[in-house]
Amino acid sequence: MKAQSLVGLLGILLAALTAEFNDGVTNAALNDIQGGLRISHDAGTWIESLYATGQVIGMSMATFWAVTVSVRRFAIFAVILNGVTTVLIPLSAELAWLYGLRIIEGMAAGFTIPLLLTVALRVLPPPIRLYGLSAYALTATFGPNIATTLAALWTDLVDWRFVFWEALPLCGLAGTMIWYGVAQDPPQYDRISKFDWPGALLIVIGAGSLTTMLEQGNRYDWFNSPTICVLATLSVAGFGLLLVNETRQELPLYRFDLLKRRNFAYALIALFVFLLLNLGVSTLPASFLREAGFRPEQIQFISLPIALSQLITLPAVAYLLDFRRVDPRVVSFAGILLVMAAALGNSFITSGWQLEQFYLWEACAALGESLIVMPLLMMATNTIRDPADGPFTSTLVNTMRAIAQPTGVWMVQLITRWRGSLHYNRLADQAGLNRFSVLQAPGLLPGNPPPFLPNGEPGPGGGAEVYRAAVEAQAMVLTLADGFLIIAGLALALVVVLLILPVRTYPPRIELAEK
Repeated sequence: MKAQSLVGLLGILLAALTAEFNDGVTNAALNDIQGGLRISHDAGTWIESLYATGQVIGMSMATFWAVTVSVRRFAIFAVILNGVTTVLIPLSAELAWLYGLRIIEGMAAGFTIPLLLTVALRVLPPPIRLYGLSAYALTATFGPNIATTLAALWTDLVDWRFVFWEALPLCGLAGTMIWYGVAQDPPQYDRISKFDWPGALLIVIGAGSLTTMLEQGNRYDWFNSPTICVLATLSVAGFGLLLVNETRQELPLYRFDLLKRRNFAYALIALFVFLLLNLGVSTLPASFLREAGFRPEQIQFISLPIALSQLITLPAVAYLLDFRRVDPRVVSFAGILLVMAAALGNSFITSGWQLEQFYLWEACAALGESLIVMPLLMMATNTIRDPADGPFTSTLVNTMRAIAQPTGVWMVQLITRWRGSLHYNRLADQAGLNRFSVLQAPGLLPGNPPPFLPNGEPGPGGGAEVYRAAVEAQAMVLTLADGFLIIAGLALALVVVLLILPVRTYPPRIELAEK
């Protein structure tokens, strides 16, 4: 592998991580962004929703246009688009401009991230391919976990606008490295006439409806809202017609026949579930700490070590998988067990937990994530024999990844809505039967004066307000405990898939050389 190609691959990696920062850092600093832009909470929810929609649309079309105009030109275009939008978003005075720029920024991310896997499969020879895949895995593990640290840096020490403007120097450096290191392929403009326009339209309709429904459903009260019902219908119809359309296109956006390969099918399922697990074990502790009054600069003492550990554990797992006698299915099994253990450990959460109580379980989750993601990437890419299949592989993998993010948001909101309401009502009913004794019980804001006196009159601590806060606090703890148990259940389901679907595979230097 030439040093120049390595520089180009690192440039693509930097561009992909920058795109991840645009998502993760923005989400971590969303309250500060809403205050800086002077927009309401409801209006602010579209900042994430539109980005997710744009990302799915971009990922579905990235590899087609990269092959058509050349990877080098398309990557530089995506980096420039990312840089321009990230500069303009904090300056937007109108919501329409803000929303338009945000969806374009999401498309720029969708254009960029699939190129990393495409270029890695192209330039990395089998003996070192696993280490290149570990670089791709960083975008799924390192990026989301470093987001809290970056959000704390900009919002508390610099200025909220740098949540967006941080991307500008990174884009400049990434673009320079791509221009220097990525080989200039001859463009294939004749492919434009064969572009799958019906498929693109169906992706816009289906993916746009699905991501909007998942991101906004909780706020619209789900299927009690006609809007959500329409979005659900459009998403089902859009994806159903897409499945039919792709079989009739000369140059389809998706090759669904790749799913007939057992290891590739397992990799897509495992990647989807892995991203849900990753979101759960990182989001739920952060939610608890935010409710307890912790700021991002304090929460980062959990997320930052996890992010930095990925720089060591991912290459280490790649090294482990490079031995012939190591079965990647066993490595995946060990990783799933670690994530399950982390979820079960966190399920014992109480209202008295601080940062220290999360350290052990988050460390287990961090190691488990590396042990899961590297084998699934190896299984997926080992199925690729024909270089022409590489772009289609990248499109399917990254589209599944993009859809997993809003699905994870939906999952967390569903847990909060379903279990939170149940626990709140149960606690309120119990407290209503015996206000004084229940509200003096351990775990309900210890140290506060009783909200109600024995005769039922409001006490000196604020009466109904303190009563409500006490019930809400305990309901939140019970809800998070349920959430961690659900995460453990997802991990168990992934174990079942692991035992049934994938077959034995070997390191790329052996697998791709022998067959």
